[in-house]
Amino acid sequence: MLDTPPHHTLARAEAAEAVTDRALTDADIPEVTAMERLACAHPLHAWTDENYRSSLRAGYWSRVRCDAATGRIVAVCVAMDGVDEVHLLNIAVARAQHGQGHARALLAELVARCRQRRADALWLEVRPSNQRARALYLREGFADIGVRKHYYPAATGREDAVVMRRLIDLSDPSEAPHALD
Repeated sequence: MLDTPPHHTLARAEAAEAVTDRALTDADIPEVTAMERLACAHPLHAWTDENYRSSLRAGYWSRVRCDAATGRIVAVCVAMDGVDEVHLLNIAVARAQHGQGHARALLAELVARCRQRRADALWLEVRPSNQRARALYLREGFADIGVRKHYYPAATGREDAVVMRRLIDLSDPSEAPHALD
């Protein structure tokens, strides 16, 4: 007899089936920034419309996850390609969708992009106060590398950033990128 998965695993599986991922467009920006402002602990933590527009102009990898039934955006992810690395610039999930696996799924897409580009490292900065995100990154194989002092705007002054890195094993044939059709 097969064990029944725990309820939270079923919820994540159902959430994953009920979404579509696509490229971020300029038309998405107002919805994305509104979603992110509500998701963040403080409005100063959220990206602005101009942050997203600038990322699109620069050609950064930008994805949104949308509810398949309504088209409503539930998560966003932006990353910048480097020579042998990728840098996660921003990831945000709608507050009502926290814990549903959306950030983890977007990170998996980003790791696949690293492999496709033969980038052996994925970098990010995270607020020390964002314990939920830090825990996710640690579970996903990131390690603390250092601290950037006074990196983020905060309600009272500035907040440091923890620099994290995940090494991407490009030598493992089971993790090699699949040929694109």
